[in-house]
Amino acid sequence: MSPDDLAALTALRRLLHQHPETRFDVAATADRVAEQLDDAGLEVTMEVGGSGVVGTLRRGTAQRSIGLRADLDALPIDERGDLAHTSQIAGAHHGCGHDGHITMLLGAAQALAQAEDLDGTVQFIFQPAEETGRGAQAMIDDGLLDRFPIDAVFGLHNLPGLPVGHLATRVGTFTAFEDVFTIEIDGSGGHASAPQHTTDPLVAGAEMVLALQTVVSRAVDPADHAVVSVTEFVTDGARNIIPGQVTIRGDSRGYDDRVSSTIRTRMERIAAGVAAAHGARAQIDHRREFAPVVNTEAATHAAVRAAQRTDGMSVDATAGRMGFSEDFAQYLNHRPGCLVVLGNGIEGPHGRSLHHPSYDFNDAAIPFGVGYWCALVRGWLGP
Repeated sequence: MSPDDLAALTALRRLLHQHPETRFDVAATADRVAEQLDDAGLEVTMEVGGSGVVGTLRRGTAQRSIGLRADLDALPIDERGDLAHTSQIAGAHHGCGHDGHITMLLGAAQALAQAEDLDGTVQFIFQPAEETGRGAQAMIDDGLLDRFPIDAVFGLHNLPGLPVGHLATRVGTFTAFEDVFTIEIDGSGGHASAPQHTTDPLVAGAEMVLALQTVVSRAVDPADHAVVSVTEFVTDGARNIIPGQVTIRGDSRGYDDRVSSTIRTRMERIAAGVAAAHGARAQIDHRREFAPVVNTEAATHAAVRAAQRTDGMSVDATAGRMGFSEDFAQYLNHRPGCLVVLGNGIEGPHGRSLHHPSYDFNDAAIPFGVGYWCALVRGWLGP
C-alpha cells in the first residue's frame, strides 16, 4: 500500500468516526460506502436489508465467488476523549471499530478493482445493525444470498489487547452466544413508612440478583464457559415510595446450547422461588440474541493461508474462543465461512476494550486488514 493510499484511507476512517450512525439508521454511512465503491468501478446495490450496501466485482468467467463482510453501525453511547476526530454526534460512538472495518474492506475493494489476475466474483457486504444482532438476518431475509451468490463468506473484527498485525482464529466455535433476559417482579407498593402493608418487590429483586450469581458457580460444569451478568435494575418507586414493580435485565453467554438451557432453567427456578418466598410474582423472558460463530474447516484454512501471505502479519490458527458475540454467525447458518480477529494494539485508546467510551480504532491496522482481504480473495479466485 502506498503512503498516499494509506493517508486517504486513514482520512476516510476518521471521517466515519466523526459521523457515527447506529442500528439500521446508517444512511449517510451507506452513501459514503456506495460512493467509494462506485468510484472504484464496482456494481453497487443499496438498501439491502433496509440499509445495507453490496459492492460486486466481477472478473473473468469462473463461477467461483466469495463474500467479504464489514459492519456499518456504531454504538449508542457518548464518546469520551480528546481525539482530533472525536465523534460529532451526541449519543453515538464508533466504540467497536466498525469504522475501521468499513475502511479496510473499502481499501481492499479499491485495490482488487485494479487486479487483473482474478477469475470469479467478489461480493463486498456492508451490513447495518450488527450491534443489535439484527442486521445480518435482515440482509439474508432480503435475499442477500440469492441475489448475490457466494460460495463462502468471511468476516474480520478488530481486537484490543492483541498487537497490531496479529491475526487470530480457529476452526469450530469461535465466539459466544448471547441470551438476554428480563425478569418482571410484581408486588404491591406503598408508603415507605409502612412496609408491613406492602409486598416489596425491591427486596425480592435484590435477593434475586444475588441468587443469580450462583447459576454459573453451582449449575454449570466448571469445564464449560458461562457468564451471567445483571446489567439493569429498574423500579417504579421513589425516595419515599416502596415500588410495586421491579424489572431486572441482563445477559448470559457461553458456547453451546446445553449451557444455555441450564442457565435458563436455573434462572426460572430462582425467579419463581425467590418471588414466592416474598409473596410476590415473577415472570421471566429469556431469548437468544446472538448465536455462536462456528468457523468451518476449509474456510478457516483459507483464512490462515491468506494471513500467512500478508506482509508482516503473524498468525494464531488455534486461538482460544472469544467471549464476545457477533451476528456474523447468521451467515454461517447458510454458507461455509470464517471470522478472524485482527490486533488493534495494547496501549492508549487502541488498547481500551471494545465498547469502552474512550476506545479508538488503530489506523496502523489498516494496511494489515487490506492486505489480508486481498490475499484471501487472490487465494480464492486466483489462477
